[in-house]
Amino acid sequence: MLLLRPLAVARSPASLVSSPVPRSMNMLKHDLVYLTEDASHDAAIEHINEEAFGPGRHVRAAARIREQGPHDLSLSFICTDDGETIASVRMTPVLAGGVKGHLLGPLAVRPSHKNRGIGRELLRIACAAAKRKGSEAVVLVGDPPYYGPLGFEKVAWNALTFPGPVDPARVLVMPFAADTHERLKGVIAWRCDEGTAAGI
Repeated sequence: MLLLRPLAVARSPASLVSSPVPRSMNMLKHDLVYLTEDASHDAAIEHINEEAFGPGRHVRAAARIREQGPHDLSLSFICTDDGETIASVRMTPVLAGGVKGHLLGPLAVRPSHKNRGIGRELLRIACAAAKRKGSEAVVLVGDPPYYGPLGFEKVAWNALTFPGPVDPARVLVMPFAADTHERLKGVIAWRCDEGTAAGI
């Protein structure tokens, strides 16, 4: 596996590069490492997303936004266990009404590693990185009971227009400015973000 650049967030104790997590009482510890995504991870990420969401994932409204342009490699991360990619999160630059933000997802963890906090850690790392890069908000389509405790809030009903059907109750945002909700009105679409395609 190629040597990757270290996480920009590796300075904080909660995002140490190596984070041993017990597999079970009868098995050895996991050696989990969180890394920035690069092109060598594409096949593994595709497999993880296929396993998690199936072929129907490509017709979802959020997926249609992602098809409009590349995600930001510098804000997209993976988790490996003994060198195997077992989880992934991606960030896509979007203009959501009047907000220059990022669309989070897909976020997926292999079934063998679920319920260990890996998805939450990937989400935390990605959102923190987006905020540092100047993103005004992180938007996603997901379950409020899961994402609410992690800092996401409901967007006003039908405030954002997606390129396809979406349940307004599942459109959430992590705002980084006091007036974010006021400006989250209109179409949400991919935007060209300097350095996105190059992953810098």
